Amino acid sequence: MAINYNLSKVYALSDNDPEFVNEILTLFVTEVPEDLMQIKEGIKKKDHKHAYAYAHKIKPTLDLMGLNVAFEEILQIEAWTKSEGKKKDIKETFKSVKLQVKEAIKEIKKDFDV
Repeated sequence: MAINYNLSKVYALSDNDPEFVNEILTLFVTEVPEDLMQIKEGIKKKDHKHAYAYAHKIKPTLDLMGLNVAFEEILQIEAWTKSEGKKKDIKETFKSVKLQVKEAIKEIKKDFDV
């Protein structure tokens, strides 16, 4: 049972096609962690444009996967990049997004054998 994610948008988008759903899940499990590492690098190096590019890239995926809190927090990260904020102002928000994604991936791997 999904606790950390919600696939209702994925199923609606796919017309309940299990192969398509599996593709989306595989992409989420493989690509989002890499994108998060890029956001982390951008924050660490104070490269706001780099962090923004990857935050913007994963934003629709977080929405699609029903990670509502992580989606709201990625919007905060985008806003932080635009205002070129200080690292300390966004570190906890990033950690929260990363943890939510990690928990969702762990659950998806268990639920779908991805």
